[in-house]
Amino acid sequence: MAGLSIPGVTDKYNTNETVEKLMQVERIPLTREQKSLDTFNAQRDAWRDVNRLLTSLRDSTKTLYSYENPFNNKITSSTDEYAITADANRSAEFQSFKIDVIQPATSDKFLSGELENNYKVPAGTYTFKTGEKQLTFNWKGGLLKDFSEAVNKRGKNIVKTMIVGASAGKKTLLIEGLQTGKENQLIFEDDSKKFAEEIGMISPVRDNIIEFGKKMEETSAAPQKDFGDGQRMPSLSRTKVSFSKEAESFVLEPRGAFKIDLPDSLKQNNNLHIKLSLHADKTNDITIPLNETPAFPEIPEGNMAEFGGIEIQNFGSDSLLKVPDTPPEPLEKIESERIIYALMRDGSEKLIPTRDVLTKDSELDIALNEYENITALVVRNRNTGHNITVSKIETYNPQIKTGYKPNNAITTAGDAIIKYEGITITRPSNDIDDVVPEITLHVHEKTEKAATISIKPDTEASKNALIDFVGKYNQTVAEINILSQDKREIINELDYLSDEEKEKEMEKLGIFQTEFSLTSIKSNMSNIITSSYRYSDEAIVTMLADIGIATNASGFSGSYSQSKLRGYLEIDEKKLDEALENHLDDIKGIFGYDSDGDLIIDSGIAYKMDKQIGAYTQTGGILALKTSSLDSKIKDSEKRIATLESQLETKEANLRNKYSQMEGSLSSLENQQTTISNFTKQQQNNNK
Repeated sequence: MAGLSIPGVTDKYNTNETVEKLMQVERIPLTREQKSLDTFNAQRDAWRDVNRLLTSLRDSTKTLYSYENPFNNKITSSTDEYAITADANRSAEFQSFKIDVIQPATSDKFLSGELENNYKVPAGTYTFKTGEKQLTFNWKGGLLKDFSEAVNKRGKNIVKTMIVGASAGKKTLLIEGLQTGKENQLIFEDDSKKFAEEIGMISPVRDNIIEFGKKMEETSAAPQKDFGDGQRMPSLSRTKVSFSKEAESFVLEPRGAFKIDLPDSLKQNNNLHIKLSLHADKTNDITIPLNETPAFPEIPEGNMAEFGGIEIQNFGSDSLLKVPDTPPEPLEKIESERIIYALMRDGSEKLIPTRDVLTKDSELDIALNEYENITALVVRNRNTGHNITVSKIETYNPQIKTGYKPNNAITTAGDAIIKYEGITITRPSNDIDDVVPEITLHVHEKTEKAATISIKPDTEASKNALIDFVGKYNQTVAEINILSQDKREIINELDYLSDEEKEKEMEKLGIFQTEFSLTSIKSNMSNIITSSYRYSDEAIVTMLADIGIATNASGFSGSYSQSKLRGYLEIDEKKLDEALENHLDDIKGIFGYDSDGDLIIDSGIAYKMDKQIGAYTQTGGILALKTSSLDSKIKDSEKRIATLESQLETKEANLRNKYSQMEGSLSSLENQQTTISNFTKQQQNNNK
């Protein structure tokens, strides 16, 4: 219908525009509060950025004086890295030493004979051992490939296998023990032993035992040796040694000793070991009766006789024996573990160490290759209150103690043998950490000549840490400059920022121009890094400028540069490299040192910077209070905004309702006017 007007829907009287203009006035408090909220949020984000940068700078400073500071880092080098390398702990000393690798530690690695491609491994229980580790599993039978996969799946750190192609249509099986060292031989048990023999990997073998020490006639008197036991102490003698055929053992009474020569065949086989057992029994200590027996004869005085009133006086002894005025010192009891000696070809002796022989039974294992040119064993019982029994003397070859030998050994289990400064050392592993303090040696191959291992400071790590510190310091100072000053050139000077990042920084420019805490921390940090720190009287480096780090390290060149006065640090790399090379301890000292002798770092650039920044970034610190205060303001502002928005919604609804009613009233009046006008016209027409 033409001219139809619906109040609140049509806008015949421009009420919407009128309401909107009225509401614009009403929204002024809301707009003002929203701007305040935006400011609060921007300030909080800015403080968070400052906190992030300061925290990152603090972390960097801590690494410069903590226990893990880079100035203690060590790097190692080897003149023969193919054969031996090393790792040094932070507390290792700077040094150089020579290592000669005689042989690396090896594990057993055995190859089978040639097998058909369709060879099947019989069912059974298969057990493999290396050292104290063992793999046992049940096999249902199947192809060699499947058997190999089953072993590898279960044999982590114990054993592994590999199938190797042989001649046309043939293949071989490689089995490797994963533990190095001569005591960690690969041992086949249960059905694995039968299987290994069947595929030609191993063969049974007898131990080549060389028997000796089975009768008294094999012994002779031990070489005399002065142990300083005292002149009255009985000498060490073979007469105090007896032999038991039934037990095949020698019993040495106190002060008993004997020598037993090694058979020639034994001397010629350095691979063999000699095993024997030692047992001690307490007995009456021989020093007790010896101390009770006079050391010298007593000469009686001359006697007299009387007969018939006549006295006859006997003359004194005319013996020439002279008796000392003072008796000798009593003999002391002897308890000694030094019992077994190796007699060498040149007549010298080497002690074969024993432990706890007098308190418990002991088994001694003597590797002949550790006593080159040995010709005999010498046994001496210097003890005065113990009998020593030596029994079960036997030899064995450790390489075939398993009862079989490999037919196709690629390598056999053996210890690493090295010479450290001329001293021969054996270890079961190629990673040796108990020879040089705080250094782990990694043996790889035999050396042609002694390799030199050098331990030097890691100046590259120290340099990187200093560069990281300078970079984070400059980023922090740049952020403080941006927030505290309204100068666009501050941002334009930061070449490392992208255009997008610069635009974002422009939004924060000068947001804290009146904030004293920012200018305060910048000033304090500047004072810390420019101060002098003489941590010792001999120190050459006492401040950052001495190592090429300063606010004007490169020097002014050409025209005046405002950017050089903004507090950024520069690095003279050449000067820094020279200082790191020659004054590393001094550099470490200026970043953190103990000034009062209580062994706790309490001064230095990094220490003071850490404490200064900590006051800002720690829980409950200055920045936490700043952001907490802003959080409260933001929360209150958000509440006010919500209230204002609710009030505005109600206000606008009321205005629109009133204006709708007004429109309805006006529309009704217009309709009535139209009706009256139409009625009047109709009457006029009727009267005509």
